[in-house]
Parts: sequence; structure tokens; C-alpha cells
Amino acid sequence: MILYNVTIILDEEIQEDWLNWMQMQHIPDVMATDSFISNRILKVLDSPNEGVTYCIQYIADTMDKYQEYQQKFAAQLQADVPTQFINKVVVFRTVMEYIT
Repeated sequence: MILYNVTIILDEEIQEDWLNWMQMQHIPDVMATDSFISNRILKVLDSPNEGVTYCIQYIADTMDKYQEYQQKFAAQLQADVPTQFINKVVVFRTVMEYIT
């Protein structure tokens, strides 16, 4: 199984609107690609960064499913960020494989 982790550091002032958009729009759009079997949102409580940090995690059955997501869907979904969040978030992504 593959864990695709998206870490987002954002300004506190947009936190509520951003979280609502993630839950109501973005995550459902990602899940509609059928590339992932589950997802979760985590809030980092001891982040050393300014602002608020969240991790959005998506689970794929196989690396092929994750790669299909990257090839067919990722660019468009990442480009569909509302303008109100531009320059107010920092995003970095990691891909991990479950060992046990």
C-alpha cells in the first residue's frame, strides 16, 4: 500500500475557508479519480512553522494506482486551487510505502 501525504502550511486567517474547501470540494474530487481507497485530514499540533499545518493523506492500493493519479489527474487538481488561497499556502508532497 502507498501513502501519498500532502503537507500544507497556511495562514491562520484562511484556515476555516481552506478546510471547508478541502472537505467539500478538493478531497471529493481527488477521491472521484478512483486512485485512492481512503483519505484523512490531520492537523499538526506541534509544528515549528508559522501559521497552521495540516497533512492530507491518501491511501492507494498500489504504486500503479498512485502513478496513474499523477499522470492523469494531479496537475489539473493542483491547479484548481481557489485564488483566495494563492500565496497563502506552502505545499509539499511525499510518497511512502507501507512496510508493516
